[in-house]
Amino acid sequence: MTDAIDTVACPTFDDLGLPAKIVDKLAQNGVTIPFPIQAATIPDAIAGRDVLGCGRTGSGKTLAFGLPVLVRAAERRAAARRPRALVLVPTRELAHQVRDALEPYAHTLGVRVGDVVGGSSYTRQINELRRGVDVLVATPGRLSDLIEQGACELDDVVVSVLDEADQMCDMGFMPQVSELLDQVREGGQTLLFSATLDGDVDKLVRRYMTDPKTHSVDPPVSQVATMEHHLLKVLPRDKTRIITQIAARDGRTILFVRSKHRADTISEQLVNAGVPAASLHGGKTQSVRTKTLAKFREGRIQALVATDVAARGIHVDGIDLVVNVDLPTGHKDYLHRGGRTARAGESGRVVSIVAPNQRRQARRLLSDAGVDAKQHLVNPGDELLAEVTGAREPSWEPWVEPPEPERPRRGRGGPRHRRGGYGRPRGDRRESEDRRGRSPRGEYGQHAEHGQRGERRPPREDRPWRGEDRRGGGRKPYQRNGERQRPGTSRH
Repeated sequence: MTDAIDTVACPTFDDLGLPAKIVDKLAQNGVTIPFPIQAATIPDAIAGRDVLGCGRTGSGKTLAFGLPVLVRAAERRAAARRPRALVLVPTRELAHQVRDALEPYAHTLGVRVGDVVGGSSYTRQINELRRGVDVLVATPGRLSDLIEQGACELDDVVVSVLDEADQMCDMGFMPQVSELLDQVREGGQTLLFSATLDGDVDKLVRRYMTDPKTHSVDPPVSQVATMEHHLLKVLPRDKTRIITQIAARDGRTILFVRSKHRADTISEQLVNAGVPAASLHGGKTQSVRTKTLAKFREGRIQALVATDVAARGIHVDGIDLVVNVDLPTGHKDYLHRGGRTARAGESGRVVSIVAPNQRRQARRLLSDAGVDAKQHLVNPGDELLAEVTGAREPSWEPWVEPPEPERPRRGRGGPRHRRGGYGRPRGDRRESEDRRGRSPRGEYGQHAEHGQRGERRPPREDRPWRGEDRRGGGRKPYQRNGERQRPGTSRH
């Protein structure tokens, strides 16, 4: 199997065979010129061929496989619990990213897109599958669980997609991926996108793809012209302060560490130094991870301390610096970390911080990744450190996260207030007419005919009954021990 290098790019989406509705929607979103990976793979995917796309993270692969999948899924509606297209991804964050990227175009074609990921409600996902999902975006573990419960079947899947296949294999999903693909309809179309094609990825290609059309249009991360690589040599006693100064820079920064504990510890140190920061790792619930990413994307926090597993699949625009606080275990992890910056033609820098006893390991790692990194010996507060990373001195006053703005809850009567139920606050009702046209309410909530404003309600035994007995004859007071009871009720 050899990679074909494509150099001819299609000028617009009109020539790729996509429906006019999709082309118009792309134009509305400001997408008129396809990325090279999209121009190369979309025509073959629409034609029904198996496609093998090799490209780095952030090269536009989601729409490259997503648009043809939507076109195929629009041919016929899916039955309950039986999706017609399957997209397997390694992480929850990537699943949400793929789903959100495809939904505008799915709505245009009337295609339903659903997601099945760990950390989310089983009930919601089962109900969504029961209603029918045309394109299912899933992580292998949760999908296998739902299939065992009988909530999903893959017999009707006509097109399967493996996104970030190398990451799924590196994370140990190879047995589950193989088990899921064995349940897909025989003879279906398979699209596989990966940054590398070695090891287990090659096994997947040979086992599940038939005469795939191979497109390799993007260089590896290490060869991206807009990305710089730097190796910062520091003394162990200075490492914490240098990390803090780098994180205090202007702009969004991702700092990678090896463990959950390290992520929490470093983020806490940054917050105490006055840097808006948060940690992201697999030990946090899905809701917390989603909120943290939203804050980072919106600029409410400027430094994200993450582990490799949690950060894979994150797509946040405007990240121009990636910091390897802890060196990755292998060159693939280095490339994936670097893929968070310099996306879609933007510029970015990857900085690795090493102590004296890590220099040999760092040189071997960069050599395996094919990276030519500039090496610097830096100290806290150096002009060279500021020039390379934009580091600056933090305020050293603990950062306190501002409260999120309250969003008014709406009901049938308008905004819901803390007091007074739906509609206006309770105090405004005294000057208003009742909705059913009755007279204004008094001070204690009674109607005018039951007492004037400022008067207390009459005692219970003196109040008239509301309504009459259905059998006629007016009201029938019931008494027991001197207490009046409602008609038709009994204490026994």
